[in-house]
Amino acid sequence: MMEGTRVLSADMSARRKRAAKWLCIAIGLMLISMIVVSIVQTSGGKVTIRDLTWETTSGYQMNGLLFIPKGASAKNPLPAIVTSHGMYNNREMQDANYVELSRRGFVVLSMNMLSHGSSENVDNIGTLTTGMYEAVKMLASINFVDASRIGITGHSLGGMSSNVAISLDNAAPQRLISAVLLNCADATYADKDTKAYIDIYGSRNAGIVAAQYDEFFMRDVDANGNQTWPPEYIRNKNAQSFLHFGNDPTGLDKRAADTVYTEQVDGRSAMRVIYNPAIIHPWSHFSKRSTAATIDFFSRAFGAPAPIDPGNQVWQIKELFNLIGLIGFAVFLVNFAILMVFTPFFSALRSEEAVAPRPIDARGQLWFWGGLVACALFGIFTYLPILKGVNAFGLSRSPWAQTSPWGVGCWAAACGLFAILFMYIYKRANADRRLSAEETGIKLSSEKFWKTILLSIIVITVSYLCVFFADYFFKSDFRIWVLAVKAFDSSKLFVALFPYLELFLVYYVANSVAINCFNYNTIGLRNGKGGWINTAILAVFNAMPAIVLLLIQYAHYFGQGSLEWPAGNMFIVWLFPMLITLSVTAVISRKLYRVTRNPYLPGIINAILITLISCTNTLTWK
Repeated sequence: MMEGTRVLSADMSARRKRAAKWLCIAIGLMLISMIVVSIVQTSGGKVTIRDLTWETTSGYQMNGLLFIPKGASAKNPLPAIVTSHGMYNNREMQDANYVELSRRGFVVLSMNMLSHGSSENVDNIGTLTTGMYEAVKMLASINFVDASRIGITGHSLGGMSSNVAISLDNAAPQRLISAVLLNCADATYADKDTKAYIDIYGSRNAGIVAAQYDEFFMRDVDANGNQTWPPEYIRNKNAQSFLHFGNDPTGLDKRAADTVYTEQVDGRSAMRVIYNPAIIHPWSHFSKRSTAATIDFFSRAFGAPAPIDPGNQVWQIKELFNLIGLIGFAVFLVNFAILMVFTPFFSALRSEEAVAPRPIDARGQLWFWGGLVACALFGIFTYLPILKGVNAFGLSRSPWAQTSPWGVGCWAAACGLFAILFMYIYKRANADRRLSAEETGIKLSSEKFWKTILLSIIVITVSYLCVFFADYFFKSDFRIWVLAVKAFDSSKLFVALFPYLELFLVYYVANSVAINCFNYNTIGLRNGKGGWINTAILAVFNAMPAIVLLLIQYAHYFGQGSLEWPAGNMFIVWLFPMLITLSVTAVISRKLYRVTRNPYLPGIINAILITLISCTNTLTWK
């Protein structure tokens, strides 16, 4: 009987039916996600969202989402706020702020920084940070915006860009910015030449969201010349000078956090405030307290057109359904791939029956646990040296356009090569008992090889069509905190093709072979049940480098008051999304292998997926 029309075993037939059922569920989850997210973002239809691209006065194109509350018009101009993400992020990272501020009647422009998202790429950090002021100038030109009430807020590098915008606004013939809130970024405290305390904010309302456990900012120097740590920030001179409107705080009264102070500056009443939530730097994207501070500040600065208590927040509903969509996306990807191998064309990639775990003896257990520990330790000890060595935190192209995926990709490839070396040693040491390459799926025919590549591309393409559908019709995507599967422009696809895809292919193909061809065994299996335990163990060990490095960094930080690796802190922060991606890709790999006995299919799918996620959510230098 021809392979494409072979009779299915009862077990494989059941798997096809389950895959069809879960595919329908996944589509339902994604649709529900899109609809609810759209309802929340538009305040039930009271806010219109426009995806804008405009030409800046510096000759670069910028992109952002513009939120227009109902009733905004030339006859009824509303106060407007520009929100900015930080370095290596994108406009959607400001979702808590743009949902809540537009809900309260503010026009909101959530910008993509230059070299981020769909904004044009530039070649230096100086040009990049001018984007905030370009966004302000664009807003001021819109007739339904009250140009006398324009505010700005930015997280991290977005806050630094806000300071640049203030400096540019100070030098302009007519000032456009009336209020500025820096989020997890320091103010300009002193003159760069004289070192004397200074107030560049003048008659504007100005505030800071100073995370108590910020890993990057909120530090000062004490009387002994020692660096202070962020929980002490509010008591130190920089913060006190800011709250005293740029005066030297020596001998002045101590001012407190979360308290608004006002003075007359140039004939206008101006306020200064420092909000001090007990959060870390990246959590400010996802914090109710940080969002409440933003609402409170701009409501005080301009008066909210539709006043709602700052504690009344709905963005968490959006985040929940973004997560539901993300889960639906992963479920869709797996089950679409499974169903495709039941089609006649791709049936050669299907196993005759579901792949079962292999029995393992005491010697095999030693190799199993030893391999997991060895690979985890290799990942832990090489992560920081490799990322530092390849200049993964670069302020220009070095040597590639995206420094973050370059660094992480180099580390991933090194881990993949180490896994290959370990598997080779294992095979040499167990030559008398190993399974054949054909039996485990390591060796493929030429037909299966090219069909594996083709199917991997089809699975990713169709899965991402769901993402582009969500973006086009609902202006939503699938995300949770710092992990996002989002739509992108064609330039990001070309960037991703080389060298990032090749680096991630080395890791994810090797990882899939290790997970499925060497480590799929009966550990945890009792009476034919519990096979998921093996998968769970592998998923945890996949993420072990991220788990261990984050635990060490933050245990030392909260326990000792200093970071274990201050010079590599940016690299440690990049590990947060890997907690999910490294573990979930192990599960995806196992799910597909059980139906196909083909480790390369999930390996290639995971590599393409992670490359796209990495390269569409980061900074791209020109």
